[in-house]
Amino acid sequence: MAATGNAEETQLQEMEEEAGMEREMDSDEEEGMGIENSDDEEDDSSEDDKENEAEIQRLEEQLSINAFDYNCHVDLIKLLRQEGELPPLRKARQKMSELFPLTEEIWLDWLKDEIRLTEEEQNREKVYELFEIAVKDYICPEIWLEYAQYSIGGMGLPGGMEKVRSIFERALTAVGLHMTKGATLWEAYREFENVILATVQPPPGSVPTCEQQELLNAQLERIHTLFCRQLAIPLMDMEGTYAEYEEWSDQGVSDTVSQKYKRALQQMEKSKLYEETLMAAEPPKLAEYQTYIDYEQKEGDPARIQIIFERALAENCLVPDMWAKYTKYLDRQLKIRDLVLSSHDRAVRNCPWTMGLWKNYLLALERHGADHHTISDVFEKALNAGFIQATDYVNIWEAYLDYLRRRVDFSKESSRELEELRAAFTRSLDYMKQDVEESKWTCGLCTVLFILVLVCLCWRLTTVYYSCLGFSESGDPSCTIMQVWAKIEALHCKNIQKARELWDSIMTKGNAKFANMWLEYYNLERSYGDALHCRKALHRAVQCTSDYPEHVCEVLLTFERVEGSLEDWDAAVQKTETRLNRVNEQRAKVAEKEAHLVRQEEEKTEQRRRAKADKKNQKKGQKGSRPGEKRKAEDEDNENEWGEESEQPPKRHRGEGNQGSFRGGGAEEFMETESGLFGRRAPPCRRQEPPGAKRGQQMAPATVRKTQEDNPEQRKDDCSVFISNLAFSMEDPEKRLKELFEPCGPVQSVRPVYAAKGFRGYCYVQFEGKTSVPEALKMDRREVDGRPMFVSPCVDKNKNPDFKVFKYNTNLEKHKIFISGLPFSCTKEQLEELCKDQGTIKDIRLVTNRSGKPKGLAYVEFEDEAQASQAVLKLDGTVLQEHTLSVAISNPPRRNAANKPDFSRPMGAMMPQAMVYGSRGKGRTQLSLIPRSLHRQTGSESKAENGTAPKPTGGASGDAGFEAQAKPMSNSDFAKMLLRK
Repeated sequence: MAATGNAEETQLQEMEEEAGMEREMDSDEEEGMGIENSDDEEDDSSEDDKENEAEIQRLEEQLSINAFDYNCHVDLIKLLRQEGELPPLRKARQKMSELFPLTEEIWLDWLKDEIRLTEEEQNREKVYELFEIAVKDYICPEIWLEYAQYSIGGMGLPGGMEKVRSIFERALTAVGLHMTKGATLWEAYREFENVILATVQPPPGSVPTCEQQELLNAQLERIHTLFCRQLAIPLMDMEGTYAEYEEWSDQGVSDTVSQKYKRALQQMEKSKLYEETLMAAEPPKLAEYQTYIDYEQKEGDPARIQIIFERALAENCLVPDMWAKYTKYLDRQLKIRDLVLSSHDRAVRNCPWTMGLWKNYLLALERHGADHHTISDVFEKALNAGFIQATDYVNIWEAYLDYLRRRVDFSKESSRELEELRAAFTRSLDYMKQDVEESKWTCGLCTVLFILVLVCLCWRLTTVYYSCLGFSESGDPSCTIMQVWAKIEALHCKNIQKARELWDSIMTKGNAKFANMWLEYYNLERSYGDALHCRKALHRAVQCTSDYPEHVCEVLLTFERVEGSLEDWDAAVQKTETRLNRVNEQRAKVAEKEAHLVRQEEEKTEQRRRAKADKKNQKKGQKGSRPGEKRKAEDEDNENEWGEESEQPPKRHRGEGNQGSFRGGGAEEFMETESGLFGRRAPPCRRQEPPGAKRGQQMAPATVRKTQEDNPEQRKDDCSVFISNLAFSMEDPEKRLKELFEPCGPVQSVRPVYAAKGFRGYCYVQFEGKTSVPEALKMDRREVDGRPMFVSPCVDKNKNPDFKVFKYNTNLEKHKIFISGLPFSCTKEQLEELCKDQGTIKDIRLVTNRSGKPKGLAYVEFEDEAQASQAVLKLDGTVLQEHTLSVAISNPPRRNAANKPDFSRPMGAMMPQAMVYGSRGKGRTQLSLIPRSLHRQTGSESKAENGTAPKPTGGASGDAGFEAQAKPMSNSDFAKMLLRK
């Protein structure tokens, strides 16, 4: 048994040794494999490190060229954080923070990294300073919460508990009203106080001393106050806070707290809809935030208005309009110095390319008593911000010069402030003269471009690029800065000679041709100079002005009536007559040149039409010689020319003669309205069948109904009006229009025009008497279903082809001005408010398109020419709702000038372009089907109002030509003529 046991032991030992050898072999293999794997990993990591180092070097070089590249800053910080290089990472973050406000994510990463470092270095003050910078960029509850929690770690230091409570109070002031995230800070503050409460409570079973009881009562009062303050603020899920307070309080909830809670709960329910809309909306949520802001402004709580503005800006920090609205509210309502100035500073850091924000910042600094050095520093930063337009630099200089002017005490003959003002004027002129430096525009452009990319406004990049290319050598072409300087010298400094020198310089910069510049100079001399220099300025103005020479001449003559002698009057009359004659000669030459260009264009058009007609005739001749094939080819050509079968006019066969109708007796009529030449046609078919039962069967029911109603004998054009530009989707137009026009008089019938697809958008309204027609015409352009309805007289174009509907003047109107560049939201009231100071306004007309949407154009009619000229001089270049207006005397282009008939050309050469089209040009359904040899030549163009144009007066041949064509021809005659060709 012993031997057997020894054998077993020996066998077990051998098995263990073998297993051990196997384990050693396996471990050796694993170690070998591990060494190989580690070598591979080291190779991969070394390659990645090299790539990261190369990328870091490239980004640093790019930032050395352009420090305003936002994306490069972000990429560099990410790479340095991956590499774990803390000193370069801290330096990169500091550089970016100096140029831009950092986002919440970047700040939290930076703060967490610094907190880990301070655990080793025991230097908490640096982190506190970093937190102070972070909370100033944006109002972020997460950063404030992180700040408060970090401060709790320093409770053991001297004054640590007071510092924690101070930070919590500041956090509640900043974001405690945040409806969705503010409750987190309130709860954290209460949790901190509860922990303090646990430390001051005496051990169970012991009797607290008086001092301990006082500490305990004070701590309980703090927690009670926190509950009461929170329950008085509308926050999401405030019902849970109320339940927690009920459970915590031994004495229950007081009536005062309960009433405040109910009011806050009602307010929360009102605001809950806006919060839910914000949560469901997609970024950037500008419209939703604006609606929320409008609601809070109506409620009138300044703290809640401020917090909703801050929330909107945290998500839309690159929207200048939002910053402008916020700073405007702070300037006019709160007027708290630190809050106002910090908000302006954040605005220009977020949107440095917006001149208006810098201008408002300068005004706010002056308004709140900032020192001169601070304002000058902000102005220098504004000059280096990289504005998009040259006018932005002019405006920022004007704002700074206004500030310097307000510092000067002009009661003293000389002062240091006056010298600084004059030096600033000189510097501004030099600055605007010089070309834009490449380095400055590189920084500015890159700032603007990367911002536009961030907010997904890529479509503006091309605009920005060309705007920068278009920055001229002189950024102030109107010399507004020099004009202000001249006025200051003349008014405040009593230095009229310096003012004259400045105006001489202004005129030598290309402004001598503008009448408004000379009149400004004249007004300056009139106010602060003498009659001699006034006369000299006006004589020079008459000689040099090219835009409004008549007005300048009138001003000179008026001046001589009041101030001058007989010799002065004679000299002024002679000078003005000579100048005006020269101007008229120049205008006549320009008009002749334009007319020559028009004739050349007409000849080119005629040649193209002839070539096209010859080519078509050649194709027709090659299709076949059989009569049936020829007629079939003509039908196909007509169908191709019109593009749609429904647009073809009705056709007749030879045997039908001059019948009254095609299918059912409906006569065809054409009416010209503001939208062009319209015709009433039954839906045509490609081939005409012989008269019989089949014809009636092929006819659409709607067409049958309309042709039966449209009996020509029952129509009275003098009792009817033509209605157009109606919506195709109008339901039951006959009933709708009858109700609309019944106030004008008894309506006999309403005849809507239908096509195969439905209502065509126009109709005829016939009244029982003629007296109703003028009342109906007054309804022209009334809005119906969101579109202006056009109402015009019902005139048969076949009987009166020269009738014109366009009711506005197409010639020069010296008493009326034309304004372009208006914002689409501009109303008549706003335009009247703008123009009323220039004279008596008789009428204002805003130009719209056919759908009723404004075009940004308007006509303003004054009582006389002088008022209109004065309005042009004062209003041209005015800015209205950030739109620069262009104002000129009304001189619209002549309508259809290219289609004016030329009586010197033979009648056979007249092209279809000479036919009378509508006031809005030739529509796609207004092709002429009249042969050229029979085309009727129209009379002279009507100048202004509705009515028939006069017959042309010409030679005998011209009169004979009209008489030859005066005989009316039937459709059958036209068909025979076409077949003979």
